[in-house]
Amino acid sequence: MTEKSTQVAHCLLAIEMELRELGCWQDGQMDVAAYASELPFCHDTMEFPQWLQFVFIRRMQMLLESASPLPTSCAITPYAEEYFKPATEKMQALLAHLAEIDKLLSDGNQAPS
Repeated sequence: MTEKSTQVAHCLLAIEMELRELGCWQDGQMDVAAYASELPFCHDTMEFPQWLQFVFIRRMQMLLESASPLPTSCAITPYAEEYFKPATEKMQALLAHLAEIDKLLSDGNQAPS
């Protein structure tokens, strides 16, 4: 596992732990129909924390476990900031972890200013 992969794995674990602490982690599975969304973050079929748990974290873990290439860009934080806007104060740790994973996956792929 590369250093970047290890950092991503640690970040995913931190996101999971923060979701659990916030009471946003679900036991069980999502209905299969919820995955059929074609919209970003499945926002028509899932709440954002559900998308993080059932789509993002799972897909990233599968990529890491299979040593597949990681995405070369990621921009979850802006959506998360908007989604959690009413409760931003208690979401600061989660938002920080999401910003970290955005940076890890997009580092070196930013357009020059």
